[in-house]
Amino acid sequence: MKNSLSHTVWECKYHVVWVPKRRRKIIYGKLRNELRTILQKVCKYKDIEVIEDTLCSDHVHMCLAIPPKYAVSTIVGYLKGKSAMIMFEKYSRLKRNFKGHSFWARGYYVNTVGLDEAKVRKYIKDQDTNEAAEDRWDSDPDSDPF
Repeated sequence: MKNSLSHTVWECKYHVVWVPKRRRKIIYGKLRNELRTILQKVCKYKDIEVIEDTLCSDHVHMCLAIPPKYAVSTIVGYLKGKSAMIMFEKYSRLKRNFKGHSFWARGYYVNTVGLDEAKVRKYIKDQDTNEAAEDRWDSDPDSDPF
């Protein structure tokens, strides 16, 4: 397991899919490349790893490693909101096609990416080893800790 926070080792991967408003087929050509770049930069800003991404003409697929300190719904809202704002800034002609500045449809699909049982067992085993090492230092229960 390669990801860690101060007291957490994690591997949280999600498959996320969302669509443009009214499922319009507008993600193609230069717009597709620009949108991919925007989404990758926004993910990098929040320390979210983009494992895989595919932008189709009428939907976006992303496989993301999201740290447990973030809720998936918060991150998806952030990605959709920031990307829509940047897209409207760069391509002001899109404003007339989307009422109320809504580039993306309201919902999204999310699914967790499988868990490897061997990694969980190794983590549990490593925790036993770490605690055994700590127990060696605390072997005398009568000693004054101060």
